[in-house]
Amino acid sequence: MRSTEASPLEGFSALLARDGERLALARACLQVAEDAYPGLDVEGYLGEIERFAHRLGARLPAAAAGEDRVIALNEFLFGDLGFSGNTRNYYDPRNSYLNEVLDRRTGIPLTLSVLYMEIGRHIGLAFEGVSFPGHFLVRLALRGGTLVLDPFSGGAPQSEDELRERLKRVIPAGIGVGEPGGVPVADLPLDHFLEPASNRQILARLLRNLKGVYRERDQPERLLAVLNRMLVVAPEAAAELRDRGLVYQRLECWRPALKDLSEYLEREPEAPDVEDIRAKVVQLARSCAYLN
Repeated sequence: MRSTEASPLEGFSALLARDGERLALARACLQVAEDAYPGLDVEGYLGEIERFAHRLGARLPAAAAGEDRVIALNEFLFGDLGFSGNTRNYYDPRNSYLNEVLDRRTGIPLTLSVLYMEIGRHIGLAFEGVSFPGHFLVRLALRGGTLVLDPFSGGAPQSEDELRERLKRVIPAGIGVGEPGGVPVADLPLDHFLEPASNRQILARLLRNLKGVYRERDQPERLLAVLNRMLVVAPEAAAELRDRGLVYQRLECWRPALKDLSEYLEREPEAPDVEDIRAKVVQLARSCAYLN
């Protein structure tokens, strides 16, 4: 059933304004997909996720321990349903759209984690997302400690050694914190990298993924739609405002480009690219004058 809001972007804005940090993450992710899939049946896909959860829940004893619920979830989602990480075409934009993940049974770490957390929530598993550097993970507090899992790899638990290896692959060895000779980032306590991400932060990371994909593919119309969403999620993000202004300029939407880039200069008067952006603002002001 299609949203009755005036536009998908307005419906998205209303969802974030209404729900705040209790944001319905799966719904928000599906609303993001409305840009690429006009008329998307958001309620239908949410219903599919609920049906998965009910099927799994019916198999579980009421007194099943958390560890047993995790094992059952992994067997159901990655065994019975056949979901898996898309290692062959990782940067396919479809991997970042939750409807495509449900249809194709494959995705990237973040979208598989969203599905994993959503189904887990229905069966009593209070998963939290973890914006681990380079690879999204989930965590679960248990009586014996915190379990860190990788839905991209079938829900495999992550040991401390495995997590440190992940850090070493994405953080240059020479980078440290504090004064010269400080502790290398990769040697910091793991808790530093395992803080739970809010649903809004998870949504922002999803949109950054899409931004990178559409920038690399040189698809400015798609990129503009993503940036519009990003500025709803993080309206204070000056860099996203600048990037949207540049996309508007490329699409010859002079007035919106002038507005965004002028506001960027007001927000970031000391930015390293201020001279370049100021020159663009002058050029855009001239272009807008010709429109009058």
